[in-house]
Amino acid sequence: MRNSLQFALAAALGAVIVLPAQAEITIASWGGAYTMSQQKAYADTFTGGTATFVNYNGGLGEVRTQVESGSIQWDIVDVLPHEARVGCDEGLFEELPRDVFTPAPDGTSMDDDTMVPVPNDCVVPQIFWSYVPFYKNGTFDGNPAGNPSTIGDFFDVAKFPGKRGIHTWANALIEMALVADGVAVADVYDVMSSDGGIDRAFAKLDTIKDHVVFWSSGAKPLELIESGEVSIALAYNGRIGAAMLTEGADYVVNWDGQVLEEEWLAMLKGSSNYDEALAFLIHASAPEQQAGQARWINYGPMRASGLDIIAANEPWFNTGVNIMPHMPNAGAAMANAVFANPDWWADNGDAISERFTAWMGQ
Repeated sequence: MRNSLQFALAAALGAVIVLPAQAEITIASWGGAYTMSQQKAYADTFTGGTATFVNYNGGLGEVRTQVESGSIQWDIVDVLPHEARVGCDEGLFEELPRDVFTPAPDGTSMDDDTMVPVPNDCVVPQIFWSYVPFYKNGTFDGNPAGNPSTIGDFFDVAKFPGKRGIHTWANALIEMALVADGVAVADVYDVMSSDGGIDRAFAKLDTIKDHVVFWSSGAKPLELIESGEVSIALAYNGRIGAAMLTEGADYVVNWDGQVLEEEWLAMLKGSSNYDEALAFLIHASAPEQQAGQARWINYGPMRASGLDIIAANEPWFNTGVNIMPHMPNAGAAMANAVFANPDWWADNGDAISERFTAWMGQ
């Protein structure tokens, strides 16, 4: 590494080496309970320097400004799958040596231990989260059809009456609509790429159009459920889990047809704390730390060996309850799940978003 090479050269020349104070590295993330879980699992257990989290609003705008100006304020950034790919392609992130990362206990490399293909050499795995339907226990008591349990039920307002809470962007809704219409999860993106596939998805969305309440902030679907304004809503699984695990909320999660999303960590190109930032990435991507994050939030480790650690040591959550039933990428939750395809959305997202915005306004 850069500083390490300088130290080695100085030692070889017989120079007196004065080691610098441990650097403070800065990680940009999303705030709230999620960043709290990162702080506890990664920063508080990191011995290679001081790790400080700051909040940002996503995207690559600030990253691009810092890298292009040479004024790097952040060393590491938590990115969604699209930004993970574009940022590396544009040279905004450092390409990382892959052989320095901690293997799984059985020797499997980090990249092969990650549950989806690693998109490039710029990123390391972080977590899975998902869009998933939920409702308040008791909402459908006395309903002739019983309780909803599938994504098809979410779209069936005749059998399961009430308003639906959905978000104001197309991602996940297109996939869920097709699964609800009978498409196998393995075939979703083939259908989305076929003639008439997107029309089919919007036709399914039309079946609930007169029954939807839109939300755009992560806290809103829980508010809609608690107020009774909607009977069932889509939400981020971590928001639902936080309410259930730490606040005792009595919710029912329908994992069927959930759409899983990726989250990655990347180092900004030109970071002056390269060695320390790399050490942090090695630490944060290790199976033990991946598992450790799940003590504080029910987002799933991207590394399979991280899930194995949790499963072998239940009850794992910090309150002393089992966390595996709340994980989006484990057990029954995976029976009929869709892994979001960020490459498809990168190619088609603009057109779909434009059509979805028009659909919301109709």
